[in-house]
Amino acid sequence: MSDPAIDKPRCHCAVFGVFGHHSAAHLTYYGLLAQQHRGQEGSGIVTSEFDPAQKRPRFHVHKDFGLVNDVYSDNRIFTDVLKGSAAIGHNRYSTAGAANNKANVQPFTVLYKSGNLAIAHNGNLTNFRAIRQRLQDAGTIFQTTSDTEVILHLIARSTRTDQLEQIRDALSQVEGAFSLVILADNRLIVARDHQGFRPLAIGKKEGAFVVASETVGFDIIDAEYVRDVEPGEIVVFDDATLKTGIPHSYRIDDKPARPSHCVFEYIYFSRPDSQIFGHSVDKVRRKLGKALATARPVTPKTDGEKLIVINVPDSSNTATMGFVQQTNKLGGNAKLEIGLIRSHYIGRTFIQPVQEIRQNKVKTKFNIVKGVLKDKVVVIVDDSIVRGTTSKQLVQLIRQAAPKEVHFRVTAPPIMHPCHYGMDFPTQDELIANEKHGDIDAIADELGVDSLGYLTIEELLDAVPRENGEHYCTACFNGQYPVKVDVRQSKEEHEA
Repeated sequence: MSDPAIDKPRCHCAVFGVFGHHSAAHLTYYGLLAQQHRGQEGSGIVTSEFDPAQKRPRFHVHKDFGLVNDVYSDNRIFTDVLKGSAAIGHNRYSTAGAANNKANVQPFTVLYKSGNLAIAHNGNLTNFRAIRQRLQDAGTIFQTTSDTEVILHLIARSTRTDQLEQIRDALSQVEGAFSLVILADNRLIVARDHQGFRPLAIGKKEGAFVVASETVGFDIIDAEYVRDVEPGEIVVFDDATLKTGIPHSYRIDDKPARPSHCVFEYIYFSRPDSQIFGHSVDKVRRKLGKALATARPVTPKTDGEKLIVINVPDSSNTATMGFVQQTNKLGGNAKLEIGLIRSHYIGRTFIQPVQEIRQNKVKTKFNIVKGVLKDKVVVIVDDSIVRGTTSKQLVQLIRQAAPKEVHFRVTAPPIMHPCHYGMDFPTQDELIANEKHGDIDAIADELGVDSLGYLTIEELLDAVPRENGEHYCTACFNGQYPVKVDVRQSKEEHEA
């Protein structure tokens, strides 16, 4: 669900896959349901079933716009349509220009010289525009506007005879972020780009293999987490892996892995109960909150006055706990309170609110607990500020409760640049930190707060897991992009 009332970056999608389970479609449904937060515009599932009459596998597809519960609301979809012991699924976000094109709902399917193939993708290919133009010049006809489709065409046009080699050939040509699940006639193939921008995990359930963008997709079906797909790795699940319990592992090509994990997975995207890049998101967010309290403490105007610390539900919940804990550990006087109540039942609305509510869209999502905030020194802890419009409205809402002071603390550094690896940010000119040239005081004045504090990039990196040599992409903060970006493609995407 695209939520214009909440000014946050959006992750483009979630993927899920199953190989070797009699309830593959049902497991995929639950895996997608658990990952609903990663994509809410559309959902799709493709299954593979052996057809004894044709003596070959058949693919079955169901996909549509909407939330997971809505897309698969009729149980006959599972009993009559999505048959088979292998499946892949996808939840989708999109750029605005492609949101109303049903052809863009994944997984995509094709029947080509090596058999059936279905693909679902989390990420963003930075060179897809150039590849698409090259393929079109060679006569390729595209059915969608999605970057994912170029991978299918590259596979189909490969001159290599072995299907796995065709996939390796295709993936060696694309750049940017991709965590892929590919369903072939008799196997499930998953892959991750050399930087490992987006997460992709492997699990097991009752002898079957499962894969997911986040481990919460395993928890809901009682599957066991095994490991992550490594950056630059292709993993293949087939009948042999079901017997041995060991999947086949290959490299995309000879290029070395160059890990640049998206640090925003820890800050905002992933559910706190997930394990991302091998670490607990909840623990990382608590550590971010502690780092924020240490680096940017709040000092009330009156010595010894208690701080009422509130979170912006739901992504900053655990960071707020860490902030309060560390503040008190350092000798402060902070109390965690619920000052904002979030409505969890606001979905897509086609009824325009009346003018006075339209001017403050945040009211449709949040309400304040006035008794908690009145005459208090209030500290708002949030994970990020993008345009600043929602943060400003949130401060105005809290001011209605007549607090003494309002302070704002953010676990992410100022966002100065757009993302090109699978996050949907506005254009650079719309980012408040860029508009104010990184001037924190100017941003604070715009938001209407008594003080504003962010973590720096260095403080952020000191707080996230680094013990195993992990490297992170921080391009949205400092503009240092790990993979070359096609500037023309980026401009076209934002204008779509």
